Amino acid sequence: MSSTPVQMARPQGIDLLNCADEPIHIPGSIQPHGALVFLDTAGRAQGWSANIDLILRTVPQLGAPFDALGFPDSVNDLVRECLDNVENGEGPALFGAIDLLDAEYDCVVHAHKGRVIVEFEARDVSTDEVALFAIKAHNSIDRLRRQKTIDGLLEAAVRQVRDFTGFDRVMAYRFRSDDSGDVVAEARRDDLVPYLGQRYPAGDIPAQARRLYTLNTLRMIADMTYHAVPLMGASDAAPLDLSFGVLRSVSPIHVEYLQNIGVAASMSVSIVINGRLWGLLACHHATPKRVPYSVRLAADVLAQVLAATVQSIESREDARLVERAAKVRTTLVESLLLEDDPLEALIEHGDALLESANAQGLVVTQFGRVVCRGIDQEAGEAIVASLPAQAHDVVQYECHKEWPIQVQAQLGKWAGMLGLPFDLPSGGWCLLLRTEQIEHVRWGGRPDKSEQTGPLGARLTPRGSFDAWQETVRGRAHPWEEGILTHARMLLGELVRVSNTRRAQTETMRAQLLAMLGHDLRDPLNSINMAGMVLEKTSNSDNKGTLGRRIQSSSNRMQRMIGQVLDMSRIERGLGLGLGAERVDLAALVEDMVEEARLAYPTIVYDLHTVGPAFVMADGGRLGQVISNLLSNARHHGEPNQPILIRLALAPGHAVLDVSNAGAPIPADTEATLFNPFKRSSMNNPRNRTGMGLGLYIAQQIVREHDGEIGYRHEDGRVVFSVRLPLASVQPALPPQA
Repeated sequence: MSSTPVQMARPQGIDLLNCADEPIHIPGSIQPHGALVFLDTAGRAQGWSANIDLILRTVPQLGAPFDALGFPDSVNDLVRECLDNVENGEGPALFGAIDLLDAEYDCVVHAHKGRVIVEFEARDVSTDEVALFAIKAHNSIDRLRRQKTIDGLLEAAVRQVRDFTGFDRVMAYRFRSDDSGDVVAEARRDDLVPYLGQRYPAGDIPAQARRLYTLNTLRMIADMTYHAVPLMGASDAAPLDLSFGVLRSVSPIHVEYLQNIGVAASMSVSIVINGRLWGLLACHHATPKRVPYSVRLAADVLAQVLAATVQSIESREDARLVERAAKVRTTLVESLLLEDDPLEALIEHGDALLESANAQGLVVTQFGRVVCRGIDQEAGEAIVASLPAQAHDVVQYECHKEWPIQVQAQLGKWAGMLGLPFDLPSGGWCLLLRTEQIEHVRWGGRPDKSEQTGPLGARLTPRGSFDAWQETVRGRAHPWEEGILTHARMLLGELVRVSNTRRAQTETMRAQLLAMLGHDLRDPLNSINMAGMVLEKTSNSDNKGTLGRRIQSSSNRMQRMIGQVLDMSRIERGLGLGLGAERVDLAALVEDMVEEARLAYPTIVYDLHTVGPAFVMADGGRLGQVISNLLSNARHHGEPNQPILIRLALAPGHAVLDVSNAGAPIPADTEATLFNPFKRSSMNNPRNRTGMGLGLYIAQQIVREHDGEIGYRHEDGRVVFSVRLPLASVQPALPPQA
């Protein structure tokens, strides 16, 4: 370490273009109404302010122990106590009133980032006067505790702070979600222009300043015309962090800002709630003014009481909101579970939903039906048409520009929306809407930058005029509060659970209905089929024979459709298809099924090649169903006048059956759903108008229950469906010609 102290680095060239990056916590200087010494955590001097000679009788030496610097004993005691309590380089502030060179000072000692900072702040009022200030401050805090509303709290706070500090003007700022701030309470000298109701842009407090306001809730500038006193230290010393310093020099931009509105001295007290800068008490004076440290501490305690009371009031309001919202959700869910139509239940509870969300419009939609409350039908349908196809959380809009561009022109007075997608498969949405809040903002001066000559020369300067500047803000709704958003997400969760429950109940009822229909219709269909067969065989005329065949064909088709529906119902209910396994010669079964198809469709060429016998452990009836389905599939989807090829081959441990027809490859999007039920491609096939798209779905399940595989491929211009089944453990010897 160098034994000769030098001036420490200071930020240079600060203007509005780079003030957001200004390192205001390491200014390299202090205000001149006091002096400073900083030590390492061993208590050795690392540096001091250039005016230290006004405080100490001896010239400090770098590396000297603190008790050799000429401090009074009371200061040495504060330093010693601070050093004893340093933990991880940090130590809380300790305070004492002292006399130095026939002057009174407030001495504040704290540790930050591995350094102990000793500050001496000159006081121009006596200790007795400070005691009177403290009594006033205590009475003010007691009055503050009796307030029941936030507005009442802030009104009382500005009056009490002005009363015990004597500032010309005391304002209470309340910050918005965008960090702009409104003056919501003001106590001032009668001849001053009021700032009450004016709004100040977020840029008036840059991010790093907002951070400091949150860390160090007290800040005072005693004289705006001050000349900063530089800090001295070793040439290689790191800058001194004065985030918690009471004498910290402030940004020249901020000084110029206050000078522009005629402020010669200022004090600010932060209102911090849950680690966020909720508000600020800003004090202004037209002439230089010092407020003793103990009085400032009283103002800080008042702000902490204010913050705790605000938090308590907001918590009570949130609790009431939560209770009201929970009641709405409970009654709504009960209605949804009892009501057949969810939309009717939502509309029935529409007023309660609107009240719980502080909304003015409600739109509910499902299965293409749109029901509106508080909003005209045309606008509601336009909003529904603009909703995203996929959404798994609340969709939130607060201004016109956040909406999809195609609907913005049709919104009219509506600007805010909370969209709850409670059942996307059916297009189920519940939309809570807020109207546009046309706001006439009184800005404290035009909220922009200007290039002009200021006290620091020609450059971008802070606003020079703070006359109220009017602006009309349109297209914005009142922002959705955190409590409302929490309520909306909980409501969405309840709606989704109810929708899933209803869908499960519907599916169960549908399966039961299908099973009942299948059971009740099978017997009469069998009777019709038998009657058709008798009519066909006993008829002596061609017309009666044709009629019999038609009755038989129609009843067979109906039985097949009912069988498929019953199979699908069993599959979806997890019952399986009830297979009975026995040794089946797959080759013989395939030959029988192909021969049956040739008799039924004599104009179609069935080209069959098998090896056999090929025994598998299977349910012969169910495997016949698979083969019949594949033959039917090839017949309905293959190119006309082209043969259907059937190939049965043996592979190690397996029998492989291929059924193919001439045709183009199946499109990729269709291929992905080949084995799904109710496929549109199957249900809309003009060559098979009665098909329901269930054949391949059921065939796949049958093959899987036989521990086999079924798949599709395209080769040599043909669509091929292939079934692979495990052979029975013992196969008879193949004939020589095989």
